[in-house]
Amino acid sequence: MPAYHSQLKSNALIGNMALLPVKTQYRGPAPKADADQEDIIDEAIYFFKANVFFRTYEIKSEADRVLIYLTLYITECLKRLQKCANKNQGVNEMYSLAIAKFDIPGNPGFPLNAVYAKPTSTADADTMMLYLKQLRQECGARLCEKVFDAETGKPSKWWLCFAKRKFMDKSLSGPGQ
Repeated sequence: MPAYHSQLKSNALIGNMALLPVKTQYRGPAPKADADQEDIIDEAIYFFKANVFFRTYEIKSEADRVLIYLTLYITECLKRLQKCANKNQGVNEMYSLAIAKFDIPGNPGFPLNAVYAKPTSTADADTMMLYLKQLRQECGARLCEKVFDAETGKPSKWWLCFAKRKFMDKSLSGPGQ
């Protein structure tokens, strides 16, 4: 069974990552997507449970690099959400994780520097940082909607059980975190 790949296409690139339209309320360089259109965050959350089991992943497009990043980020989110008792606490935790300092491709702490191109200029690096921050904020907000039950406010064990999985044996956080 092969891994799931992104069906989205974009001509705009940052490094070798696609700059894809996103349905978001957060500011950033990503173009606005239509409300009825599926975006990369929808794909990442939808394919997460299947893709997280793969130790290797063949990149077929620049959009797949965004999908890989979001899959790794969802794992980090689930690790944090395990410690949250209710949705409000989860939303706050996701926001603080999204805006916390993080490495981008080209930085020594980034786990997949072999797969991602380093930004060519400081302007590109700033744009990439803003784009990833925008994706992180929106992804965290949407993930809270999926993980926490609307009626009880309790987290779903069917999501949190994936927190220990490592997609491609990588993690966005450093060892021991």
